[in-house]
Amino acid sequence: MPTSPMPADWQRALVVAAHPDDIEYGLAAAVAVWTAAGKEVHYLLATRGEAGMAGVPPAEAGPIREDEERRSAAVVGVTEVEFLDHRDGVLVAGPELRRDLAAAIRRHRPDMIVTGYFGATWTPPGVSPAYVNSADHRALGQCVIDAVADASNEWIFPELTEPRWSGVQYIAVSEMTDPPHEVDVSDTVELAVSSLAEHKRYLELLSDDPVDMQARQVVDMSTLKEDGGRRVGFRLFWG
Repeated sequence: MPTSPMPADWQRALVVAAHPDDIEYGLAAAVAVWTAAGKEVHYLLATRGEAGMAGVPPAEAGPIREDEERRSAAVVGVTEVEFLDHRDGVLVAGPELRRDLAAAIRRHRPDMIVTGYFGATWTPPGVSPAYVNSADHRALGQCVIDAVADASNEWIFPELTEPRWSGVQYIAVSEMTDPPHEVDVSDTVELAVSSLAEHKRYLELLSDDPVDMQARQVVDMSTLKEDGGRRVGFRLFWG
């Protein structure tokens, strides 16, 4: 299926992720394109990623990862970063998460919601064995889709005090295989690498390879296409 550019008739986006560093595994390259074009982009993290650092207790890891995410966001022009403080590793797709996401959507009032891929596996359909996607990613993605409608409905979560928001035009979900829409990120690859490299303590625990090398490998894997171009893909839904 031929791809088309992402729509440009929006001004403010809210990027929603489960953990610090999720956005930097590809999406940040597109964020850098948008902020360079004058778009306003905010980040919303469902957890602080406190269960993601082997050997580092959650009480210590949470603040480290939050600080790394804020510095990472700043590299690509994002200054508004909010954490919902749900528990890392055990996100549940249900009313509680939907309510908190809906409230955040009302606070940030975006024209476009962006979130990561939340399919069951990272592996293309038909490939076996497959790599299983994170339980947190799977739970969050569906709740993000549902929370867009919740944010505009006064009766679903009547306890919310934030004014209703029905201004979401698009929901953009990261898509790795045959994406219908793409963002050309050729000019923002280095920013994306620098953004991921801000997760220094986290990456140091994943591998003995230098952090910059790890960051470049990840960005290459997520953006470099067979024709040599650099693109980030999305599937769009109406808000």
